[in-house]
Amino acid sequence: MHTYGSKLFTSESVSEGHPDKVCDIISDAVLDRALTLDSKSRVACECYTSTGLVLVGGEISTEGYIDIIQTARDVLGEIGYTNPADGIDNLSCSILSVIRPQSSDISQGVNVGEGLHKELGAGDQGFMFGYACRQTDEMMPAPIQYAHQIMKKAAEVRKSGTLSFLRPDAKCQVTVKYRDDEPVHIDTVVLSHQHTETVSHATVSESLIESVIRPALPAELFNKQTAIHINPTGRFVVGGPNADTGLTGRKIIVDTYGGYSRHGGGSFSGKDPTKVDRSAAYMARYMAKNLVAANIVDEVEIQIAYAIGMADPISLFVNTFQTRQLDDIIAKKLYDIFDLTPAGIIQTLDLQRPIYKKTAAYGHFGRSEFPWEKVDKVEIIQKMMS
Repeated sequence: MHTYGSKLFTSESVSEGHPDKVCDIISDAVLDRALTLDSKSRVACECYTSTGLVLVGGEISTEGYIDIIQTARDVLGEIGYTNPADGIDNLSCSILSVIRPQSSDISQGVNVGEGLHKELGAGDQGFMFGYACRQTDEMMPAPIQYAHQIMKKAAEVRKSGTLSFLRPDAKCQVTVKYRDDEPVHIDTVVLSHQHTETVSHATVSESLIESVIRPALPAELFNKQTAIHINPTGRFVVGGPNADTGLTGRKIIVDTYGGYSRHGGGSFSGKDPTKVDRSAAYMARYMAKNLVAANIVDEVEIQIAYAIGMADPISLFVNTFQTRQLDDIIAKKLYDIFDLTPAGIIQTLDLQRPIYKKTAAYGHFGRSEFPWEKVDKVEIIQKMMS
């Protein structure tokens, strides 16, 4: 990014009860169920929700049986939509499934031994980005990392009953002030959180500041000069799918880097790892994080591009925000260190297993439980870059 002097940058996160995130979680829950039964499942599952309705559609080819309707009900219950007064609940809402098998024209380009190219090819054309930097311990941009931390803390106090008046729908914006590309102050926090009808705005505001925002943010960046706006309209009772429709893949900037780095053409949730929209974005993050952890660069953005049915990427672009010469050297070395074919990515990151439902809320990156966040290539990178 390298913009010297002062700047403000804002990123957003949303709760698992946000209508779009409800859909992401259901899509990934279906994917996990398919991979549990058959690790070779091909899944492209999307979801739509509105008042009293969940619609699940897409293409799934698997050897197992997936109870789509029960999977969706389980997700609604886990999120906290258990009361019919919310406009949607896990027991009484309508759930429709319009799933069909994967297109044979697509599958022949992905199946080994079929199509024009006989290896396991990319499940679609497209380009993906990965990014890492030193702004936080997680090697993520500060605004999105802190917004996720607030949302995760809000879910914790809601589900534990600490703030029993909170309901599932919420969203948060964090604005960070930078000086010479270093985060120096959290300038503004905007937190809108659904609540029960009887609680006052003053109680909601004070409770969220003390029990959610303050413990979620680093004390050295958060102080009395930080502007805080809680439920700026004054009331947030009607929320979730009762207030707005939800759709899988509509929060892609929340899912990645909060706009601080670029995003490719596709979303993640509901897609099995033969879809490079997802798996190659994970691989790009894995490469970027290992480069920063190896002290080769302080910041890096990587783009990978694929053609459907072909295994090898058609391009690899590295931006270290330093010199073009360094970028080109790193790009050539990455081909030697990492297998960027879909099969290589799946094997390297062990992606054909049910790990996806927990990615769907609070970001796909900056969370140590996921394999693309490992920094296990540091030594080989340092050796090959020396």
